[in-house]
Amino acid sequence: MSDVLSAINNVIWSDWLVYLCLATGVYFSIRTRFLQVRHVKGMFQQLLHGEKSASGVSSFQALAMSLSGRVGTGNVAGVATAIAFGGPGALFWMWAVAFLGASTSFVESTLGQIYKTRDPLTGEYRGGPAYYFSRAFAHTKGAGFFKVYGYVFAAVTVLACGVLMPGVQTNSMATAISGAWTLEPWVVAVGSVILLALVVMGGVKRIASVAAFVVPFMAAGYIILALIVVVINAAQLPEILSLVFRSAFGMDSALGAIIGLAVMWGVKRGVYSNEAGQGTGPHAAAAAEVSHPAKQGLVQAFAVYIDTLFVCSATGFLILSTGAYRVFSGGSEDGDILAEGGLLSASAVVGPQYVQAGFDSVFPGVGAAFIAVTLVFFCLTTVIAYYYMAETNLRFLLGNSSATMIPGLRTSLGRATTIALQVAILVAAAYGCVNTAADAWVMGDIGVGLMAWLNIVGILVLQKPAFQALKDFERQQKLGLDPVFDPGPLGITGATFWESYKKADREKESVRI
Repeated sequence: MSDVLSAINNVIWSDWLVYLCLATGVYFSIRTRFLQVRHVKGMFQQLLHGEKSASGVSSFQALAMSLSGRVGTGNVAGVATAIAFGGPGALFWMWAVAFLGASTSFVESTLGQIYKTRDPLTGEYRGGPAYYFSRAFAHTKGAGFFKVYGYVFAAVTVLACGVLMPGVQTNSMATAISGAWTLEPWVVAVGSVILLALVVMGGVKRIASVAAFVVPFMAAGYIILALIVVVINAAQLPEILSLVFRSAFGMDSALGAIIGLAVMWGVKRGVYSNEAGQGTGPHAAAAAEVSHPAKQGLVQAFAVYIDTLFVCSATGFLILSTGAYRVFSGGSEDGDILAEGGLLSASAVVGPQYVQAGFDSVFPGVGAAFIAVTLVFFCLTTVIAYYYMAETNLRFLLGNSSATMIPGLRTSLGRATTIALQVAILVAAAYGCVNTAADAWVMGDIGVGLMAWLNIVGILVLQKPAFQALKDFERQQKLGLDPVFDPGPLGITGATFWESYKKADREKESVRI
């Protein structure tokens, strides 16, 4: 089974997907005139002034939900893996895919807002790639194809987020916990299932509340302590930066031969971490209550910065500044050691142990426990976000049949399948704790890669509405207005939520007159 999974993963994560991620980021950056630089101030303003309602969460809560999915083991074990198999230069390519991917995240998240809808069961906002693929082309000759495309994406997302990806998070968490307190993986599995069950069965509002409370504190605490370690080793920074850039472009004598792996692992782990282009961000973006889709698009673009430029960079500098790294040839631990920092023990395994060793070098006896606790928060909130995305796509697949009652069971089809999904993700999380790290990561990479292929190709076709929304947003801003979205004058069809929203506004205005 391991060989089969690896073969599938190698096909999905070929060089073509790596180049597609980078090229798409470059293209969208140019088309948006590098909004990831021009609109940084607006990103902060929207976070501070976002609204919420009975149907939608605030921009900050939506950002927290998105970050809870982004900030996970990819920011800890993922960075260690990228450096181990791609060299320190992989960190540069993580930065590159984050900077470029911020524009991709804007496009996909703005589309998520434009084509969002209300859940027929709960009344909450739902949206994502499956929704915008099917709705944007609903009045065109290709409507049938894109409707099927939306269903394919939804089915893949339910599989990826509900089955393939949760195990990566819980595997790294179990590894870190076992290293800190010698607990058996099955004990961690039982505890994880109990904690996850309490949250995922509470619905979108509980997920948003938990994420908004936990994510900012856990991310800030991790970054601060990681930076303390880096500051203590500040004398190493000039050489570290030089090593990162030399390795990134094949100019280091020991690591020059693996420049291709530096790009591959940097992009691969960068996308796994910040999820730009994967199609996960639009789900949280669609749940937000905003007056204009571009507002939440900017917030989600900023999420990419937080994830990679802040959290991943903190991990990378910590590992490199303390010497808690090894670089292997051939992209696996079976290869020769090309370079190492000298801190790791001979038995250290690629993953959380690298970061634990780095912290331990500055805070003796504390590093292992701190990373274990950090990963508990990082990983469990990520699995919770995965559940939300899987449930959203399950709702899309069921459509109006969600409310259909199942004869003899006194429950609707929507509620029955939701319970089945909850059980599936809890089983996947538990299995991840006892699975091997190699298989867990391969399964996760397959899920990420499948979603990325479908979403990136799709948004390259469906890009115009996002640019129209950005242009409209900037036009209203220049007039000194708080931008309000109306799809009609822009010629955007299929945005049924916003069409009804504007209709309700016009009716209220006519009543006042």
